[in-house]
Amino acid sequence: METHIRLLRDNARRFREGESDEENVYVWWGKIRSSRRQTALKHLDDIIAVGADLVDDEGAATREIQLYLTDYRSLYVAHVGEITTDDQCQDDDAAHVPAIYRGNDTHCDCWFRLWDIRRLVSDDTLAVVEELKKLNNTAYHGMPVSLYGGMVDLPLIVTRPDGARYFEEDVRDQLTDGVYWVEFDSEHSGIGATERELRENHFGEELWSRLDAGTRTFIATAEKLYRDQGNDASFDFSPVVLSFAKAFEVQSNILLRSSLERAHAADRMVNVDGRSVDVATGGPWSLGQLAIIIGDNENVNSALKKQLVTQSAAWFTGSLPPILKELADVRNPAAHSAILNRETVRRIRNQYLGVGCEGDLVKLAKVKRA
Repeated sequence: METHIRLLRDNARRFREGESDEENVYVWWGKIRSSRRQTALKHLDDIIAVGADLVDDEGAATREIQLYLTDYRSLYVAHVGEITTDDQCQDDDAAHVPAIYRGNDTHCDCWFRLWDIRRLVSDDTLAVVEELKKLNNTAYHGMPVSLYGGMVDLPLIVTRPDGARYFEEDVRDQLTDGVYWVEFDSEHSGIGATERELRENHFGEELWSRLDAGTRTFIATAEKLYRDQGNDASFDFSPVVLSFAKAFEVQSNILLRSSLERAHAADRMVNVDGRSVDVATGGPWSLGQLAIIIGDNENVNSALKKQLVTQSAAWFTGSLPPILKELADVRNPAAHSAILNRETVRRIRNQYLGVGCEGDLVKLAKVKRA
Protein backbone atom coordinates (compact mmCIF):
# COMPACT_ATOMS: atom_id res chain seq x y z
CA MET A 1 0.00 0.00 0.00
CA GLU A 2 2.79 2.39 0.96
CA THR A 3 4.49 2.19 -2.44
CA HIS A 4 1.27 3.10 -4.28
CA ILE A 5 0.51 5.98 -1.92
CA ARG A 6 4.07 7.28 -2.18
CA LEU A 7 4.01 7.25 -5.99
CA LEU A 8 0.57 8.88 -6.14
CA ARG A 9 1.61 11.59 -3.68
CA ASP A 10 4.74 12.22 -5.74
CA ASN A 11 2.63 12.64 -8.89
CA ALA A 12 0.36 15.07 -7.02
CA ARG A 13 3.39 17.04 -5.82
CA ARG A 14 4.78 17.29 -9.34
CA PHE A 15 1.44 18.63 -10.54
CA ARG A 16 1.32 21.27 -7.79
CA GLU A 17 4.85 22.37 -8.58
CA GLY A 18 4.00 22.77 -12.26
CA GLU A 19 6.16 19.87 -13.43
CA SER A 20 3.24 17.84 -14.76
CA ASP A 21 -0.41 18.10 -15.80
CA GLU A 22 -3.24 17.06 -13.48
CA GLU A 23 -4.18 14.24 -15.83
CA ASN A 24 -0.91 12.56 -14.82
CA VAL A 25 -1.91 12.30 -11.16
CA TYR A 26 -2.65 8.57 -10.92
CA VAL A 27 -1.07 5.22 -10.06
CA TRP A 28 -1.67 1.68 -11.37
CA TRP A 29 -2.76 -1.08 -8.98
CA GLY A 30 -2.30 -4.61 -10.31
CA LYS A 31 -4.21 -7.71 -9.20
CA ILE A 32 -1.22 -10.05 -8.79
CA ARG A 33 -1.88 -13.61 -9.88
CA SER A 34 -1.00 -16.28 -7.34
CA SER A 35 1.87 -18.53 -8.42
CA ARG A 36 -0.37 -21.49 -7.58
CA ARG A 37 -3.00 -20.46 -10.12
CA GLN A 38 -2.19 -20.80 -13.80
CA THR A 39 -5.61 -20.03 -15.23
CA ALA A 40 -7.33 -16.66 -15.57
CA LEU A 41 -9.76 -15.39 -12.96
CA LYS A 42 -13.13 -17.01 -13.56
CA HIS A 43 -14.91 -13.67 -13.17
CA LEU A 44 -12.35 -11.55 -15.03
CA ASP A 45 -14.86 -10.55 -17.72
CA ASP A 46 -17.22 -9.30 -15.01
CA ILE A 47 -14.42 -7.24 -13.45
CA ILE A 48 -13.55 -5.63 -16.77
CA ALA A 49 -17.26 -4.94 -17.39
CA VAL A 50 -17.42 -2.91 -14.16
CA GLY A 51 -15.00 -0.45 -15.71
CA ALA A 52 -16.86 -0.05 -19.00
CA ASP A 53 -18.07 3.44 -19.93
CA LEU A 54 -16.43 5.16 -16.98
CA VAL A 55 -16.03 8.33 -19.04
CA ASP A 56 -18.11 9.96 -21.76
CA ASP A 57 -16.95 11.06 -25.20
CA GLU A 58 -15.52 14.27 -23.73
CA GLY A 59 -13.54 12.44 -21.04
CA ALA A 60 -15.83 13.36 -18.13
CA ALA A 61 -16.54 10.73 -15.47
CA THR A 62 -19.97 9.12 -15.77
CA ARG A 63 -19.99 7.40 -12.37
CA GLU A 64 -17.80 6.75 -9.35
CA ILE A 65 -16.22 3.30 -9.21
CA GLN A 66 -14.47 2.43 -5.96
CA LEU A 67 -11.75 -0.12 -5.17
CA TYR A 68 -11.55 -1.17 -1.51
CA LEU A 69 -8.13 -2.25 -0.25
CA THR A 70 -7.36 -3.72 3.17
CA ASP A 71 -4.61 -5.42 5.13
CA TYR A 72 -7.19 -6.35 7.79
CA ARG A 73 -5.91 -3.58 10.12
CA SER A 74 -6.65 -0.58 7.91
CA LEU A 75 -9.04 0.08 5.04
CA TYR A 76 -8.65 2.33 2.01
CA VAL A 77 -10.95 3.24 -0.86
CA ALA A 78 -9.53 4.24 -4.24
CA HIS A 79 -11.09 6.17 -7.11
CA VAL A 80 -10.96 3.97 -10.21
CA GLY A 81 -10.42 5.64 -13.57
CA GLU A 82 -9.90 2.56 -15.73
CA ILE A 83 -9.77 -1.26 -15.55
CA THR A 84 -7.73 -3.15 -18.14
CA THR A 85 -5.91 -6.42 -18.77
CA ASP A 86 -3.06 -4.67 -20.61
CA ASP A 87 0.27 -5.21 -18.87
CA GLN A 88 1.22 -1.75 -17.60
CA CYS A 89 4.82 -2.80 -16.87
CA GLN A 90 5.36 -3.19 -20.59
CA ASP A 91 3.45 -0.05 -21.52
CA ASP A 92 4.54 3.56 -21.92
CA ASP A 93 2.79 4.13 -18.58
CA ALA A 94 5.46 2.23 -16.64
CA ALA A 95 6.43 5.39 -14.71
CA HIS A 96 3.05 5.16 -12.94
CA VAL A 97 3.64 1.54 -11.88
CA PRO A 98 5.26 0.82 -8.48
CA ALA A 99 8.51 -1.17 -8.54
CA ILE A 100 6.93 -4.14 -6.73
CA TYR A 101 5.36 -5.29 -10.00
CA ARG A 102 8.64 -5.47 -11.90
CA GLY A 103 9.77 -8.89 -10.68
CA ASN A 104 10.20 -11.59 -13.34
CA ASP A 105 7.75 -13.88 -11.56
CA THR A 106 5.05 -11.22 -11.03
CA HIS A 107 2.00 -11.41 -13.28
CA CYS A 108 -1.26 -9.48 -12.93
CA ASP A 109 -4.73 -10.58 -14.02
CA CYS A 110 -5.86 -6.98 -14.45
CA TRP A 111 -4.90 -3.41 -13.66
CA PHE A 112 -6.77 -0.52 -12.01
CA ARG A 113 -5.88 3.10 -12.77
CA LEU A 114 -6.36 4.96 -9.47
CA TRP A 115 -6.93 8.73 -9.47
CA ASP A 116 -6.89 9.07 -5.70
CA ILE A 117 -6.70 6.94 -2.54
CA ARG A 118 -8.54 7.74 0.67
CA ARG A 119 -8.10 6.16 4.11
CA LEU A 120 -11.35 4.98 5.72
CA VAL A 121 -10.02 3.13 8.79
CA SER A 122 -6.59 3.31 10.42
CA ASP A 123 -5.16 0.50 12.56
CA ASP A 124 -8.50 -0.86 13.83
CA THR A 125 -9.57 -4.33 12.67
CA LEU A 126 -13.01 -4.18 14.33
CA ALA A 127 -13.74 -0.91 12.52
CA VAL A 128 -12.64 -2.52 9.24
CA VAL A 129 -15.10 -5.36 9.85
CA GLU A 130 -17.94 -2.91 10.45
CA GLU A 131 -17.07 -0.80 7.41
CA LEU A 132 -16.95 -3.81 5.09
CA LYS A 133 -20.44 -4.84 6.23
CA LYS A 134 -21.72 -1.82 4.31
CA LEU A 135 -20.73 -3.59 1.06
CA ASN A 136 -22.75 -6.40 -0.53
CA ASN A 137 -20.99 -9.28 -2.30
CA THR A 138 -22.68 -9.87 -5.67
CA ALA A 139 -21.20 -13.39 -5.87
CA TYR A 140 -22.73 -14.36 -2.54
CA HIS A 141 -26.40 -13.48 -3.00
CA GLY A 142 -25.82 -9.85 -2.08
CA MET A 143 -24.81 -10.66 1.47
CA PRO A 144 -22.62 -8.20 3.42
CA VAL A 145 -18.90 -8.64 2.94
CA SER A 146 -17.24 -10.59 5.73
CA LEU A 147 -13.59 -10.06 6.53
CA TYR A 148 -13.35 -13.56 7.96
CA GLY A 149 -14.18 -16.31 5.50
CA GLY A 150 -15.46 -14.03 2.75
CA MET A 151 -12.18 -13.09 1.08
CA VAL A 152 -12.20 -15.64 -1.76
CA ASP A 153 -11.99 -15.12 -5.53
CA LEU A 154 -10.59 -11.63 -5.10
CA PRO A 155 -11.27 -8.96 -6.15
CA LEU A 156 -14.86 -9.20 -5.02
CA ILE A 157 -17.47 -7.33 -7.02
CA VAL A 158 -19.62 -5.44 -4.54
CA THR A 159 -22.43 -2.94 -4.38
CA ARG A 160 -23.02 -0.25 -1.78
CA PRO A 161 -26.71 0.22 -0.88
CA ASP A 162 -26.13 3.54 0.89
CA GLY A 163 -24.67 5.01 -2.31
CA ALA A 164 -21.76 6.62 -0.47
CA ARG A 165 -19.46 8.69 -2.71
CA TYR A 166 -15.95 9.54 -1.60
CA PHE A 167 -14.41 11.50 -4.45
CA GLU A 168 -16.79 14.32 -5.39
CA GLU A 169 -14.46 17.12 -6.37
CA ASP A 170 -16.46 19.98 -4.85
CA VAL A 171 -16.75 18.17 -1.52
CA ARG A 172 -13.06 17.33 -1.51
CA ASP A 173 -12.07 20.90 -2.27
CA GLN A 174 -14.14 22.24 0.62
CA LEU A 175 -12.83 19.72 3.16
CA THR A 176 -9.18 19.39 2.15
CA ASP A 177 -8.53 22.91 0.87
CA GLY A 178 -8.12 21.52 -2.63
CA VAL A 179 -5.50 18.81 -2.11
CA TYR A 180 -6.05 15.17 -3.02
CA TRP A 181 -7.27 12.80 -0.32
CA VAL A 182 -4.00 10.86 -0.53
CA GLU A 183 -2.20 14.10 0.40
CA PHE A 184 -4.73 15.03 3.09
CA ASP A 185 -4.45 11.66 4.82
CA SER A 186 -0.68 11.89 4.97
CA GLU A 187 -1.09 15.11 6.96
CA HIS A 188 -3.56 13.46 9.34
CA SER A 189 -1.63 10.32 10.22
CA GLY A 190 -1.31 8.84 13.70
CA ILE A 191 -4.98 9.17 14.64
CA GLY A 192 -5.80 5.44 14.57
CA ALA A 193 -5.55 5.00 18.34
CA THR A 194 -7.73 8.08 18.94
CA GLU A 195 -10.37 6.81 16.49
CA ARG A 196 -10.41 3.45 18.24
CA GLU A 197 -10.75 5.04 21.68
CA LEU A 198 -13.59 7.28 20.48
CA ARG A 199 -15.39 4.27 19.01
CA GLU A 200 -14.99 2.17 22.14
CA ASN A 201 -15.54 4.75 24.88
CA HIS A 202 -17.57 7.65 23.46
CA PHE A 203 -19.75 6.70 20.51
CA GLY A 204 -19.99 2.92 20.59
CA GLU A 205 -19.47 0.70 17.56
CA GLU A 206 -22.90 1.25 15.96
CA LEU A 207 -22.93 5.06 16.13
CA TRP A 208 -19.26 5.40 15.15
CA SER A 209 -19.92 3.22 12.11
CA ARG A 210 -22.83 5.45 11.06
CA LEU A 211 -20.57 8.46 10.78
CA ASP A 212 -18.93 9.15 7.44
CA ALA A 213 -15.23 8.32 7.21
CA GLY A 214 -14.42 12.00 6.77
CA THR A 215 -16.47 12.92 9.84
CA ARG A 216 -14.57 10.35 11.90
CA THR A 217 -11.22 11.65 10.65
CA PHE A 218 -12.02 15.24 11.57
CA ILE A 219 -13.36 14.30 15.02
CA ALA A 220 -10.29 12.20 15.79
CA THR A 221 -7.96 14.90 14.48
CA ALA A 222 -9.59 17.51 16.72
CA GLU A 223 -9.52 15.24 19.76
CA LYS A 224 -5.92 14.12 19.31
CA LEU A 225 -4.74 17.68 18.90
CA TYR A 226 -6.70 18.77 21.98
CA ARG A 227 -5.28 15.93 24.09
CA ASP A 228 -1.72 16.49 22.89
CA GLN A 229 -1.83 20.23 23.63
CA GLY A 230 -4.49 20.40 26.34
CA ASN A 231 -2.07 21.38 29.11
CA ASP A 232 -0.44 24.18 27.15
CA ALA A 233 -2.32 27.35 28.04
CA SER A 234 -0.41 29.34 25.40
CA PHE A 235 -1.31 27.03 22.53
CA ASP A 236 -3.60 28.31 19.75
CA PHE A 237 -6.50 25.87 19.72
CA SER A 238 -8.01 27.18 16.47
CA PRO A 239 -7.16 23.97 14.52
CA VAL A 240 -9.24 21.98 17.01
CA VAL A 241 -12.30 24.10 16.26
CA LEU A 242 -11.68 23.98 12.51
CA SER A 243 -11.60 20.17 12.58
CA PHE A 244 -14.80 19.97 14.64
CA ALA A 245 -16.43 22.40 12.20
CA LYS A 246 -15.54 20.19 9.25
CA ALA A 247 -16.88 17.15 11.07
CA PHE A 248 -20.28 18.85 11.46
CA GLU A 249 -20.18 20.07 7.86
CA VAL A 250 -19.47 16.62 6.42
CA GLN A 251 -22.13 14.76 8.38
CA SER A 252 -24.82 17.45 8.14
CA ASN A 253 -24.38 17.78 4.39
CA ILE A 254 -24.64 14.02 3.91
CA LEU A 255 -27.77 13.73 6.04
CA LEU A 256 -29.40 16.76 4.43
CA ARG A 257 -28.82 15.62 0.86
CA SER A 258 -29.63 11.94 1.40
CA SER A 259 -32.80 12.74 3.38
CA LEU A 260 -34.19 15.07 0.74
CA GLU A 261 -33.55 12.78 -2.24
CA ARG A 262 -37.06 11.38 -1.87
CA ALA A 263 -38.76 14.70 -1.09
CA HIS A 264 -40.84 16.62 -3.63
CA ALA A 265 -38.74 18.83 -5.88
CA ALA A 266 -40.52 21.98 -4.70
CA ASP A 267 -39.61 21.21 -1.07
CA ARG A 268 -35.91 20.94 -1.93
CA MET A 269 -35.48 24.37 -3.48
CA VAL A 270 -33.76 27.16 -1.54
CA ASN A 271 -32.57 30.65 -2.41
CA VAL A 272 -28.79 30.96 -2.29
CA ASP A 273 -27.26 34.28 -3.29
CA GLY A 274 -30.30 35.11 -5.40
CA ARG A 275 -30.38 31.73 -7.15
CA SER A 276 -32.88 28.92 -6.69
CA VAL A 277 -30.88 25.76 -5.85
CA ASP A 278 -31.89 22.15 -5.25
CA VAL A 279 -30.57 21.24 -1.78
CA ALA A 280 -30.35 17.54 -2.64
CA THR A 281 -27.99 18.10 -5.56
CA GLY A 282 -26.34 21.39 -4.64
CA GLY A 283 -23.68 22.20 -2.10
CA PRO A 284 -21.73 21.23 -0.19
CA TRP A 285 -23.03 23.85 2.20
CA SER A 286 -21.05 25.76 4.82
CA LEU A 287 -22.02 25.77 8.50
CA GLY A 288 -23.86 29.08 8.19
CA GLN A 289 -25.73 27.96 5.08
CA LEU A 290 -26.67 24.67 6.72
CA ALA A 291 -28.09 26.50 9.75
CA ILE A 292 -30.30 28.63 7.51
CA ILE A 293 -31.37 25.87 5.11
CA ILE A 294 -32.28 23.40 7.86
CA GLY A 295 -33.66 25.80 10.45
CA ASP A 296 -35.14 28.75 8.56
CA ASN A 297 -36.49 27.29 5.31
CA GLU A 298 -40.00 26.08 6.15
CA ASN A 299 -40.33 23.74 3.16
CA VAL A 300 -36.99 22.04 3.79
CA ASN A 301 -37.61 21.88 7.53
CA SER A 302 -41.02 20.27 7.00
CA ALA A 303 -39.68 17.83 4.41
CA LEU A 304 -36.88 16.73 6.72
CA LYS A 305 -39.35 15.99 9.51
CA LYS A 306 -41.15 13.61 7.13
CA GLN A 307 -38.01 11.91 5.88
CA LEU A 308 -36.24 11.34 9.22
CA VAL A 309 -37.04 8.98 12.08
CA THR A 310 -39.26 10.86 14.55
CA GLN A 311 -36.71 10.98 17.37
CA SER A 312 -34.06 12.24 14.96
CA ALA A 313 -36.22 14.76 13.15
CA ALA A 314 -36.94 17.04 16.11
CA TRP A 315 -33.28 17.37 17.07
CA PHE A 316 -31.93 17.70 13.50
CA THR A 317 -34.46 20.34 12.44
CA GLY A 318 -34.74 22.22 15.75
CA SER A 319 -31.62 21.82 17.88
CA LEU A 320 -28.90 21.39 15.27
CA PRO A 321 -29.24 24.76 13.43
CA PRO A 322 -28.36 26.86 16.53
CA ILE A 323 -25.39 24.56 17.19
CA LEU A 324 -24.16 25.04 13.62
CA LYS A 325 -24.60 28.81 13.85
CA GLU A 326 -22.71 29.03 17.14
CA LEU A 327 -19.90 26.90 15.75
CA ALA A 328 -19.75 29.06 12.62
CA ASP A 329 -19.43 32.16 14.81
CA VAL A 330 -16.50 30.58 16.64
CA ARG A 331 -14.94 28.99 13.56
CA ASN A 332 -14.92 32.02 11.27
CA PRO A 333 -12.48 34.11 13.36
CA ALA A 334 -10.35 30.98 13.88
CA ALA A 335 -10.13 30.50 10.13
CA HIS A 336 -8.73 34.02 9.80
CA SER A 337 -5.83 33.69 12.26
CA ALA A 338 -7.70 34.67 15.41
CA ILE A 339 -6.26 32.79 18.39
CA LEU A 340 -8.71 30.69 20.42
CA ASN A 341 -7.89 30.01 24.05
CA ARG A 342 -8.02 26.69 25.86
CA GLU A 343 -11.09 27.49 27.95
CA THR A 344 -13.27 28.38 24.95
CA VAL A 345 -12.28 25.24 23.07
CA ARG A 346 -12.59 23.04 26.16
CA ARG A 347 -16.21 24.08 26.56
CA ILE A 348 -17.26 23.33 23.01
CA ARG A 349 -15.15 20.16 22.84
CA ASN A 350 -16.94 18.82 25.94
CA GLN A 351 -20.29 19.80 24.44
CA TYR A 352 -19.59 18.07 21.12
CA LEU A 353 -18.05 14.85 22.46
CA GLY A 354 -20.22 14.48 25.53
CA VAL A 355 -17.99 15.15 28.53
CA GLY A 356 -20.53 15.48 31.34
CA CYS A 357 -23.46 15.41 28.90
CA GLU A 358 -24.77 13.65 25.78
CA GLY A 359 -22.53 15.01 23.05
CA ASP A 360 -23.90 16.87 20.04
CA LEU A 361 -21.83 14.70 17.70
CA VAL A 362 -23.28 11.60 19.36
CA LYS A 363 -26.77 12.98 18.74
CA LEU A 364 -25.81 13.71 15.12
CA ALA A 365 -24.65 10.11 14.71
CA LYS A 366 -28.09 8.94 15.87
CA VAL A 367 -29.93 10.77 13.08
CA LYS A 368 -31.46 8.27 10.65
CA ARG A 369 -33.73 8.38 7.65
CA ALA A 370 -37.19 6.91 8.12
